[in-house]
Amino acid sequence: MDTPARPSWLWSQHARLAATVALTTLVIDQAHKFWMLYVYDIVSRGRVSVTPFLDLVFVKNTGISYSLFNQDSPFGQYLLVAFAVVVSALMWGWLNKASTGRLMTVSLALIIGGALGNAIDRVLIGGVADFFSMHAFGFYWYVFNIADMAIVAGVVGLLYDSLRGES
Repeated sequence: MDTPARPSWLWSQHARLAATVALTTLVIDQAHKFWMLYVYDIVSRGRVSVTPFLDLVFVKNTGISYSLFNQDSPFGQYLLVAFAVVVSALMWGWLNKASTGRLMTVSLALIIGGALGNAIDRVLIGGVADFFSMHAFGFYWYVFNIADMAIVAGVVGLLYDSLRGES
C-alpha cells in the first residue's frame, strides 16, 4: 500500500536534519533554563562570577534583542510569541521550498529552535530568561542565553552561506 505523499513545502529532503537540529536546540535551551532557574537557583544567588569576563546572572528580557520594544503586558508577550511562531513557520517553509544545502538547513534550524525556545519563555515566565553576562575592561555586553547563541550562529551561517555558497 502506498503512503500518501507529503507536500514538498512541508517536508523536504533536509527536513529531518532541520527538525533534529531545531528540536535539539530547543530542548538544550529549555533544559538549561530549567536547571538555572529551579536547580541552580540563579535568582537567589544573584551575580555569580565564572571567569574574569563571564558572569552568570538572571535577567528577564520582556523585549527583543537588547531589550528593544519592551512588552511588559501579557498581551505584548503573546504578540512577540506569535511573531516568533510566524517567522519560524516562514523559515520552515523557506527551508523546504528552496534547494537548501546543509549549511543553510542547519542555520535555519538553529534560528527556528532558538526563536521557539525564547517564545516558550515568554509564555511560561512572561519574558525571556537570560543568564550569560560577558564583560571586559568595564564594558558589559548584553545578557544572553543558549537560544540567543543558536540564533546568532544561525544568522552567521546564513551570511556565510550567502557569501560563499554551498556546493
